[in-house]
Amino acid sequence: MLNSRRKLYGALIDYFPVIAYTMFDGGINLDCSKVGTLLFHLRKEKGLTQKQVADRMNLSDKTISKWERGLGCPDVNLLGELSNLFEVNIEKILNGDLEPNTLDSGNFRRLKFYICPTCGNVITNTGNAEISCCGRRLLPLAAKTADSGHHAKVEDTDGEFYVTFQHEMKKDHYLSFVAFVANEKLLLVKLYPEQEASVRLPKIGPLLHKYSTRFYYCCSRHGLYVL
Repeated sequence: MLNSRRKLYGALIDYFPVIAYTMFDGGINLDCSKVGTLLFHLRKEKGLTQKQVADRMNLSDKTISKWERGLGCPDVNLLGELSNLFEVNIEKILNGDLEPNTLDSGNFRRLKFYICPTCGNVITNTGNAEISCCGRRLLPLAAKTADSGHHAKVEDTDGEFYVTFQHEMKKDHYLSFVAFVANEKLLLVKLYPEQEASVRLPKIGPLLHKYSTRFYYCCSRHGLYVL
């Protein structure tokens, strides 16, 4: 078992260093019995037999049975395939526990924003989900009070708000999105370099209200601001 742990650590440190540190250096012991139990339940959830899993992975059904009985763990080069097959993060498979979050009531006052540094994808979350994109785990952006360099001007026109910013829109420094949260609704508008630093928003609620609404905008260089 010790040699197996060392081999797995050596493989993980090359391909998944964060997971390797979390599991081994961070003090989490790999438990093949827990991994096997999780794989068993994930297979049952998908309505698959051991042979069907084995055929999809070009393995023998004896190998799948061995994993599920806790007599061994999947090789590191199979983790990605298992993750895709069962739609579960690799780290969760190795931990042998999905650890479900508490029920999310969808309270928009707990809304969090995430931006992928690789593709620029904007993701929102009102619960405690672990967010990742392009292979990176993302942390929520911390909203700051608007400063003089990131001031927004709001004009109330017929049926909409016209919001303008004194902010450059260059490729290396621009506003990437604005978000208007009101009455349990979210309106998110993506912005791009070279376009005008302005948006028109329908009146789904009062734009500036201490308790019922929030207006966010994100600078590609300095982060998230709230008006």
